[in-house]
Amino acid sequence: MNNYCERIHKFFNILPRHTFPFNANKIPEQGIYALFETGETAHSGDRITRIGTHTGKGNLCARLKEHFITENKDRSIFRKNIGRALLCKAGDDFLNYWEIDLTSKTTKDEWVEKIDMEKQQQVEKDVTNYIQKNVSFVVIKIDDKDKRLELESRLISTVSLCGECKQSAHWLGNHSPKEKIRKSGLWNEMKLWKTPIDDELIRYIENRNNDL
Repeated sequence: MNNYCERIHKFFNILPRHTFPFNANKIPEQGIYALFETGETAHSGDRITRIGTHTGKGNLCARLKEHFITENKDRSIFRKNIGRALLCKAGDDFLNYWEIDLTSKTTKDEWVEKIDMEKQQQVEKDVTNYIQKNVSFVVIKIDDKDKRLELESRLISTVSLCGECKQSAHWLGNHSPKEKIRKSGLWNEMKLWKTPIDDELIRYIENRNNDL
């Protein structure tokens, strides 16, 4: 297992690295992304701290913008988890309000007068600041939706199962209220510790470099 994870890390670490502000024209329309964070290392390189993809056709760049730019934690579970960790680290009980999903009109109407929206906007800005300053990413182009979803799941499982991929003591995710994040060292809660990649899939991934 560790060998596969090492190969994943070595491959992703040699891909073109994107940081904020990133050029949308250099992002494929469809694919998988892997995030890295400042100070996190594994397998003699930067440690992967999140793997993700998109479901809508041609929406990879839009998904990344939801993580890096759009200040709405209900559109990005990654942003929501960063906010959770920041609030827990600060011992801030605004976490109870941060958990509320204001996507539906009914919920928004119920809570909008009860939530300090200035505070909410400030936390959103803190999340944006953390991500834009500390997070970089790589992408691999994969047009087929079923293949993307399969690879996302298998990659997440492979990294989470690795016995050598451990977060540093100062990783923000250590303050997460979500046990799966603290335990896995990833900003992922789904698809952890399941079916890892195999020889065929690792070769498929490594061949994606030809599409970049």
